[in-house]
Amino acid sequence: MKKAISPVIATVIIVAVTIAIAIAVALWMTGLVGSFTGTENLQIVSAYATKGSGNIWTIHLEVKNVGTVDVTIDNIFINGVPVSALTTNVESISISTGTIELNNINIPIKTGETVKIYIYVQGYTPGQMLEIKLHSAAGKEYPKQVTLP
Repeated sequence: MKKAISPVIATVIIVAVTIAIAIAVALWMTGLVGSFTGTENLQIVSAYATKGSGNIWTIHLEVKNVGTVDVTIDNIFINGVPVSALTTNVESISISTGTIELNNINIPIKTGETVKIYIYVQGYTPGQMLEIKLHSAAGKEYPKQVTLP
């Protein structure tokens, strides 16, 4: 008489193999989806203000793209107001490659790249805290508070 695997043990083995295959497929799909979708993440490495001549301050921002996709900053807010609406308070915005138009902000930051942004403001008082918020083309916002010296 030949001995065979009992139906209960056979069922347990089939269920275990099915679960193992399902887990493997789920992990594979997660990796596959992850390779097609990137993560946007900017890190404001440093933010501070310096006093210039007269009533003008320079806000220094050092921004690093620590995500997996390139990011474009398409707007900058000061205390919740877009800089394009603050023409009496914002003199100009510049980066290492030149001056940025207040009505057409377009600051591309590649993955792993660090960009320095300089915002020249006036009409504020020493000791005042400003909330600077960078807005990306994907809709994410990156706030930082800066106190004027």
